[in-house]
Amino acid sequence: MENVPFTKRALKTLCGKISSEQANEDVRKTIAVFSEMGAADSEFNYSVQVDYDSRITNLLLTTGKSRVQYHYFGNAISFHTTYRTNVYDMPFIVIVGVNHHFQSIIFGGVLLREEKFENFEWGFTEFENMMGAQNPLTILTDQCRAMEVAISNVLPETKHRWCKWHVLRKAKERLGALYVKNSQFKVDFHRIVNQMVMNEEFEGAWRDMLNM
Repeated sequence: MENVPFTKRALKTLCGKISSEQANEDVRKTIAVFSEMGAADSEFNYSVQVDYDSRITNLLLTTGKSRVQYHYFGNAISFHTTYRTNVYDMPFIVIVGVNHHFQSIIFGGVLLREEKFENFEWGFTEFENMMGAQNPLTILTDQCRAMEVAISNVLPETKHRWCKWHVLRKAKERLGALYVKNSQFKVDFHRIVNQMVMNEEFEGAWRDMLNM
């Protein structure tokens, strides 16, 4: 070790400095990209939240086209979370809707430092302010408790529902062999979930399935 020209602490300090410089450069590049997008789209908008050290904690952005689409199709939205797939290990949420052609449309994107109540509350509040239109009637999310609390505080009149994909994934895990090996149960289960529209129809079919 005596031939090594630096100590472990010095190496750690150097790595920290490089990481900090890289982060600062990434922030500069991000703002530059936003400036270019703003020059091309006068309705482009973004909001940034920083901590006490002026580091970005949360970021939300939307475009002029997205805001117009939200005006017409924002009655139902979905929050799709990608789990820390970027270099900063931050959750990225895509705010999605559906147009009159049943095509997915993007209303905005949110980059969060952490999946905590206060981060989600900031995101929902900023999105509400940025869109400047009616609040959605329905919002679909995964089964995140922090997000659920934030929605109830910021969008109390909006109906919050869990995304069917997440519910079905959990159902498969919990039902185990009953779902995997019992083909008739699987058929009946998906028929009820996918085809039953009225509450009475769903509840009746669900009771019949459980009593089989």
